[in-house]
Amino acid sequence: MAERRVSRWYFGGVASCGAACCTHPLDLIKVHLQTQQEVKMRMVGMAMQVVRSDGVIALYSGLSASLCRQLSYSMTRFAIYDTVRNTRGSEQKGPMPFYQKVLLGAFGGMTGGFIGTPADMVNVRLHKITYIRPVSFFVEGLRKLFSGASMASSRGALVTVGQLPCYDQAKQLILSTGVMTDNVLTHFLASLIAGGCATVLCQPLDVMKTRLMNSKGEYRGVIHCVMDTAKLGLMAFYKGLVPAGIRLIPHTVLTFIVLEQLRLYFGIRVITT
Repeated sequence: MAERRVSRWYFGGVASCGAACCTHPLDLIKVHLQTQQEVKMRMVGMAMQVVRSDGVIALYSGLSASLCRQLSYSMTRFAIYDTVRNTRGSEQKGPMPFYQKVLLGAFGGMTGGFIGTPADMVNVRLHKITYIRPVSFFVEGLRKLFSGASMASSRGALVTVGQLPCYDQAKQLILSTGVMTDNVLTHFLASLIAGGCATVLCQPLDVMKTRLMNSKGEYRGVIHCVMDTAKLGLMAFYKGLVPAGIRLIPHTVLTFIVLEQLRLYFGIRVITT
């Protein structure tokens, strides 16, 4: 008989909050770059402008909303994915097939994306300004809090597929070589691969989501937003790709490293035969 530990349902949200505290300035710069009407500044230039105009503390503008987003969006998707994966794994006496992980990740990400839409919309707005009264969002109407929910759900599905199933599969493949053991280096390499996959998959939708959530009613819907962005050229859909990768890949690495440590020290003990 052997003992292993599995994650508790809320570990993903806690780990994501820890990672968000480290990568929030990169997330803020990414949003500023994506909401430019024309490509005028790159990553470093945008960061310097934010610091010059509002001070260093402005790089953490909207951190509370970002943490709220992680506790709604990330906690939901991790809870769904980890709970079902662990249950199915116990029933099947082995890991789930990759296609089942992809389908599960897409469902978890879509659900988390919808639930996290209000916090995500507030997060995007707070990136653009230093201070705003929370009540002003409700003046615009409760419906406005779910502006861009379809895009956020689609983006959530793609980024979750890129992160969770790809991390599991990469970790499984690395361990199957017999060269490495289940340690921090393995977690780092697997999460690095997952972060790259997630960045490539979700960037076009990430740009659309940011534009919709930051709009003041100029877009009639998702199709209108896509057509308007397409006028700026194909690369407009990948605007901010480098800072997105610089933010999402470290965020993914930090999330999974923290998650694995939480699982190792505080996870649920499972006895296997």
